[in-house]
Amino acid sequence: MTPASPAPPAPPTATYRIQLHPGHPFAAAEADVPALAALGVSHLHLSPVLEAVPGSSHGYDVTDPTRVRAELGGEAGLRSLSRAARAHGMGLVVDIVPNHMAADPVHNQALRTVLRDGPHSPYAAWFDIDWAAGGGQLLLPVLGARVGGDGAAPRVEDGELRLPGGLTLPLRAGTAGLPLAELLDAQWYRPVWWRLARTELNYRRFFTVNDLIAVRVEDPAVFDATHATVLALLDEGVVHGLRVDHPDGLTDPGGYLARLHERAGGRWTVVEKILADGEPLPPSWPVAGTTGYDALRHVDAVLTDPEGARSLLEQYRAFADPEPEEGGEWQATARRAARQIAGHDLAAEVETLTRTATRVCAADLHLRDHAPWALRAAVRELLVRVPVYRPYPEQTPAETAAVLTERAAEEARAAFDVPEEAHAVDVVRRLAAGTLTGLSDPAGAAAFRARFAQVASALHAKAVEDRAFYRYVPLLSACEVGGDPGTPALPPEAFHAFCARLQRDWPETGTVLSTHDTKRSADARARIAVLAEFPRVWGEFLTGAVRRAGKDAAAAVGMPFTWAAWQTVCALLPDDGTPPSEGAVPYADRLAGALLKHAREAALHTTWTEQDPAYEEAVERYVREGLTGAAADQLPALAERLGPYVRAHVLGAALLHLTMPGVPDVYQGTERDRRTLMDPDNRAPVPAPGGTLHALGAQGRATGLDEEKLALTATALRLRRRRPGLFGAASGYHALAARGPAAAHCLAFGRGPGEAPPLVTAVTRLPGALHQAGGWHDTALPLPPGRYVDLLTDARPHQGPRYEGEAALATLFARRPVALLHRQEE
Repeated sequence: MTPASPAPPAPPTATYRIQLHPGHPFAAAEADVPALAALGVSHLHLSPVLEAVPGSSHGYDVTDPTRVRAELGGEAGLRSLSRAARAHGMGLVVDIVPNHMAADPVHNQALRTVLRDGPHSPYAAWFDIDWAAGGGQLLLPVLGARVGGDGAAPRVEDGELRLPGGLTLPLRAGTAGLPLAELLDAQWYRPVWWRLARTELNYRRFFTVNDLIAVRVEDPAVFDATHATVLALLDEGVVHGLRVDHPDGLTDPGGYLARLHERAGGRWTVVEKILADGEPLPPSWPVAGTTGYDALRHVDAVLTDPEGARSLLEQYRAFADPEPEEGGEWQATARRAARQIAGHDLAAEVETLTRTATRVCAADLHLRDHAPWALRAAVRELLVRVPVYRPYPEQTPAETAAVLTERAAEEARAAFDVPEEAHAVDVVRRLAAGTLTGLSDPAGAAAFRARFAQVASALHAKAVEDRAFYRYVPLLSACEVGGDPGTPALPPEAFHAFCARLQRDWPETGTVLSTHDTKRSADARARIAVLAEFPRVWGEFLTGAVRRAGKDAAAAVGMPFTWAAWQTVCALLPDDGTPPSEGAVPYADRLAGALLKHAREAALHTTWTEQDPAYEEAVERYVREGLTGAAADQLPALAERLGPYVRAHVLGAALLHLTMPGVPDVYQGTERDRRTLMDPDNRAPVPAPGGTLHALGAQGRATGLDEEKLALTATALRLRRRRPGLFGAASGYHALAARGPAAAHCLAFGRGPGEAPPLVTAVTRLPGALHQAGGWHDTALPLPPGRYVDLLTDARPHQGPRYEGEAALATLFARRPVALLHRQEE
């Protein structure tokens, strides 16, 4: 009889994300272990740990998946960190990157052998390369100018090809003595001007990043080779869980995850999957859930004032007067961005799909005579209408139809002048859905379906998150990964329904509020979201700020940008309104870096690849002379006016995150009030975790928002670790409704098994609107049976006020705008 496999370790109760890099290696993380254990987390969540491009600040550019990164301390350092974590009762969760590796022809030795030996290399199967499309050569967009231009001619040196800039590439055997032109033509690769990648690239990449080449993990041999080290670390108990980066880029995410689940022994695994509103995570995926951007969306939206958000939108349109497709209307802006990305940034990917569709059609008599241009147009028109990231191979026809709808097909057909030529849309739609059967080239059809889905995910990410979010800016807090700026607010009923679904279907999913990829940290977003509760105050502040900074200066950068720039300033404000001093990078430099990136991502006046120096100089001047000059004298008054409501939002979001269904991930430094902008600002070094935690104690007195948030976080995390049954798969979720005139301003729920939950979370919702309505009056929160004490009061639990039957909210929230009530055992 075969012995049963050992049960996988218990899932985390909470994780703490640490960004590893050469300046913060395993040893530095190990030094933080005691403080993180005291904070209450159960697992350290590590950014990628495998060998990466030297000096990489993030580790997603893996060069060798078989080795732990030497710059971080190597395998010995990782094992030492794991031992230290275990000694404090904690485990490790690591981030893995199955979709891509660094397209670095020097440090990625597997890729280097492919450059030398071509399709005959034992590593050729690793990489997603279309050799036929390149005429038998892999396009390498590594030159700063055309290959024959001045100073751009390669030369042979020491048996290798040396390119301008010093990059050396291996030569195909027997070609070293050829004349240069013949030598270049004889290689398995073709070094070219980097701009050719837009249309000529013949390897799959990560989104539009030429420096990251896709890996074919759908091949079992490639999976085994690229996952052996991580799986061995899991088997030995060095690592205890996984975060899977970007599974939507894979050919068959479900198949990959099934293989990973089997080989990883069922360890706790979450996937970085962005879900649209109402889109379910594929139920067949053997994972604990997502990394939590869906939770972020719901926490942010339920704490955003819907009426105020509409008022801000009206103000924004009057102030900035954007064209509907350039920031005036959300759906029009997103569609325009998708068209631009499909026609420009992802032109090579669209061309790959067109070639594949043309080949499939040519093989079958009943599909012939579709011109490549018509298939290309059909591909593009359908891609821009995919409402989610991508369809999946395991989806039913009905589920696929929900992604590739008949309405989308009708709109795509309307783009054709000749109705008969619009039949290409039907062919492409059926190929993408996998409903064309009996084809002469079934392999080509399968390849088309997979690639269409992969391109759809890249297009959605680039068009929505990396372009439209920077054009449609009435409320920047809604322009966040996984967010929907067109619907920035959700009612409590939607939040409760979401939480109930999580508890029922994905009780051990990940949840987040801030990550290494969020465009603004949760506390920065809170300061922007509060503006929706004070639209008149915002309008008066903006008018005065623009007048003081100079209307001509604002006009030089554009009024939509001006609006976004001042909201960005608000995002960084501490309570007293003085310029933030946290971190090593000066405040003005942080603003300048983030806002220049904002302008380039928006791509209305300047872009990453077609920069407009005059416009970028205007942006720099506006930051240095406007945002941080005389116009900033209004900021202290604004911060003082909004401070109490920011406090309620920051603490409310944190408590919802830490007690709702799922496993919360605390991003480094966010146990405190941490205001950061898009990377690299949000990946900057942070103070030692926990900081003043030792001074606070388990129930010590907290003064100021920074310490209040730290105390709240420690209280909730320690409770999760001490009483996991209150939160895990065996727990429940019970929406609780306040009664009275201000009932809509209390968001509450119970956690724990049974019908009488032993734990109650209650937060103040829309505190600005509550204040303007006159406060709580006689509003009360009915409680489940039992006597409850607030774990967040400064007094110790046995000394704190008790609540039974119901809690008057004016009393409950007298000290803090949030409460965590725990039923006391008799």
